[in-house]
Amino acid sequence: MKRLLITGGSGLLGLNWACAMRDQFEVLLGTHRHDVVLPDTKAIALDLQSSTRLSEQLGELKPDLIVHTAGMTSVEDCERAPEQAEQANVSTAANVATASSMLGIKLVHISTDHLFSGQRSCVPEIEAPQPLNTYGRTKLQAEQRVAALNPDALIVRTNFFGWGHAQRRSFSDWIIDSLRAGQEITMFDDVFFTPILADELALTSSQVVAKGGHGIYNIVGDERISKFEFGGRLAEHFGLPKKLIKRGQVNRSSLAAPRPHDMSLDNSRVRALLDRDIGSLDVFMSRLRQQEQQGRPAELKHAVRER
Repeated sequence: MKRLLITGGSGLLGLNWACAMRDQFEVLLGTHRHDVVLPDTKAIALDLQSSTRLSEQLGELKPDLIVHTAGMTSVEDCERAPEQAEQANVSTAANVATASSMLGIKLVHISTDHLFSGQRSCVPEIEAPQPLNTYGRTKLQAEQRVAALNPDALIVRTNFFGWGHAQRRSFSDWIIDSLRAGQEITMFDDVFFTPILADELALTSSQVVAKGGHGIYNIVGDERISKFEFGGRLAEHFGLPKKLIKRGQVNRSSLAAPRPHDMSLDNSRVRALLDRDIGSLDVFMSRLRQQEQQGRPAELKHAVRER
C-alpha cells in the first residue's frame, strides 16, 4: 500500500482527506501543535519551517504522495496578521515544494477560490488572479512559489465542506448545529461559490494525480450556488427548519476583510481530464448525511487534542 502524507493533519480538510483515503493508502497525518488520534492513520510531528529539516523527515518517512493542506485559513485572522499569514501560507508551501521536488515526491498543493475580484462567474484556470484580501494574496503567492519550486506539483483551487471536530467546527457544522438548536442564522445571498464535499475533493485529486495532472486545476462541484441557498439545501437534506435561515448581504456585514461576491470556479478542465462530472450538491449533501449516519462526526469530534 502506498504511503500518503497530509500536512495540516489536525485540520478539517486533512482529517476528512484521511478518512476518504485510508482504505487506499497508509496515511500519515503531519501535525504541529496538536496530537491526532484517528483509526487507520498515524500522526507525525512535522517541521514545515525548514526545507532542510523537512527534507530529512521526508527522507525517513518516504511518502509516495504529499497533500499540503496546512496553512492559515481564517480570512479575518489573515487580514489582522498579514506577516503571520505569509509565514503560514507562503513560506511553508515553499518549504514543502522544495523538499518534495528534491526527493521526487508527488505533491498536491491545496489553494483556494479566494483569488479573484468576484466580478465574474465560474472563472477558469487561465484567468489572471485579482485577490481582494490578505488571505487571497498569500494563497496566490503560495501558488506561484510552488509552481516555481516544483513544476510537477498539482495545484488545486477549491472550496470544500465536510465534518469538523470539537476544537473547530466546519461551515456545514455551524449550519446544522445552529438549526438543530433552533437558532436563527444569517447567510449571504450575494456571495456565490462552487462547493465540493471534502471526500470527493480527495478522490478527484488522487485521480488527477494518477492521470499525471500537474499545474493548476479547479476541483470544485458542478453547481454555482449562494451561501444562503447552500444553507437551505443543507437544511432540506437534514430535515431541519429552513425558516431559521435569514438572508444577509456581505456588504452589510461587520467582516473586516473584503470578500469577492462570486468565488465560483469553472471545473471543465478536470471534467475533461477524468471524462466525468465531479458531482452535484444534492449528491454531496446526501453523502454528508450518510457519513453522519456511519459515525464520521463522532469519530472526528475528539480526534484532535492539544499537545
